[in-house]
Amino acid sequence: MRARGRGVGRGMAQKREAMYSWDQAGLDAVDAIVAEPDSAGLVMLYHLEGFMDAGDTGEQIVERLLESQPSRTVARFDVDRLLDYRARRPMMTFRRDHWVSYETPRLELRLLRDATDAPFLLLSGPEPDSEWEGFTAALREIVDRLRVRLSVTFHGIPMGVPHTRPVGLTPHGNRTDLVPGQRSAFDEAQVPGSAAALTELRLAESGHDVLGVAAHVPHYIARSTYPDAALVVAEAITSATGLVLPEVAHALRTEALRTQNEIERQLAEGDEELVSVVRGLEQQYDAVAGAETRGNLVAEPAELPSAEELGAVFEQFLADREGQQGPGSEGGRQE
Repeated sequence: MRARGRGVGRGMAQKREAMYSWDQAGLDAVDAIVAEPDSAGLVMLYHLEGFMDAGDTGEQIVERLLESQPSRTVARFDVDRLLDYRARRPMMTFRRDHWVSYETPRLELRLLRDATDAPFLLLSGPEPDSEWEGFTAALREIVDRLRVRLSVTFHGIPMGVPHTRPVGLTPHGNRTDLVPGQRSAFDEAQVPGSAAALTELRLAESGHDVLGVAAHVPHYIARSTYPDAALVVAEAITSATGLVLPEVAHALRTEALRTQNEIERQLAEGDEELVSVVRGLEQQYDAVAGAETRGNLVAEPAELPSAEELGAVFEQFLADREGQQGPGSEGGRQE
């Protein structure tokens, strides 16, 4: 029985290893870094596309990181095994009478360096459609192998907040102490799961340090790109990890100013109903903020959304996304 058990264990390990492959040059680079006497281990940032990311919060940060920092691939996941192409069809380009290109989906772990040359890891790409437990087990192996000291995930969630007030954050994981001064909007809520959330859960269960940062994006612009949310999350990440990312912050700050001006222009030209919604959210936000400074929420007429209401917002956000991008969508892109 013991021999059989060891055989099953080896079989599971081999299956997980087949789920990803190392890039030897990238792996050697990481090994050299963590072998340095003063190395405390690496930070791993991770964001998976395709689920909850109101305002494109996480996607913006990943894009800015890859644009501003040179990167080296360390590991690649087998997307043919993990993705359902019929649900999320990769783009192809047709020119005149033949196909000329195919946008291969990539789920990769990369090595980057910040402005001070400090190394860190970034895992990004599409969320797996299958084998979530195998995927999270593979990530645990990678985290152990590369001596990751802290794993950080980030995204946006739609909330009943106005764009005219500071972006709030909900930190989660077992290292929420790294994002001080943020109060959770609710005690418990049941929402659709994600591979990123399961990764956080499984890493924490295995004794690894994990931190999640969720930005509160005004629900009325949750399906648009909202740089304000990405900027606040990026600042929280740099504060929590010690990474120095001025180019990312500068790009997001510039975009945030432009977006705020555009939102105000559209509100000025829009209908009175939308303006009324924003003003109502401002009053609610200010009432809750005022009550918090006095340590008394009950005395104010404003109410925070319940867990059921938050879950309903999440469900509607996902339904709207699926209606635009989900299975059966055959929309094309022309150049």
